[in-house]
Amino acid sequence: MRIGVARVSTRDQHPEAQQDALKAAGCEQVFTDKASGKLARRPELDKALLVAREGDQIVVTKLDRLGRSLENLIELSNTLQERGVDLVVLDQGVDTSTAVGRMFFQILGAIAEFEHALMSERTMDGLAAARARGRTGGQKPKLGPRQVKLAQAMYEEIGSDGKRAYTVQQIADEFGVTRPTIYRHLGKIPRQFEGTA
Repeated sequence: MRIGVARVSTRDQHPEAQQDALKAAGCEQVFTDKASGKLARRPELDKALLVAREGDQIVVTKLDRLGRSLENLIELSNTLQERGVDLVVLDQGVDTSTAVGRMFFQILGAIAEFEHALMSERTMDGLAAARARGRTGGQKPKLGPRQVKLAQAMYEEIGSDGKRAYTVQQIADEFGVTRPTIYRHLGKIPRQFEGTA
């Protein structure tokens, strides 16, 4: 059985052209998602994947109608391959039931893997360059050295009644940070704040 999958974005709300092409290609059922963006859910694609059985074909008009990214396309292709479902892309002439179609997705997979490796390499190079300039990873401290000294002085200040003049909460409010941040900078972290930031 051929199962059609169409997708229209919020800008282009006319799925008829895709649906007509999919029906003309022999699709018995056509599932249409109206979504946009990388993280948008695809409930109709999910339904199509539930309906598809071994030996069936998922058919799309264009590759970009199926996946949100190269990685997503490869993941979907692998899922279909594991289940014995072929993928047909009408406009690009891709059919994973053929050797050429399977090779196409293997090449896409190799490109995605290469792109991921390049990104990792660039990240590592950037971190090494930052370390060479004396910078370490992570966030900048919330309080500068001068502010830490002021916070320490406020913490140690004793009022006329013999008690601390400022509570840790008052010090935190003064610097616009949380109590655990003050405790961390003072080096006096009570048990209830250990492991928090």
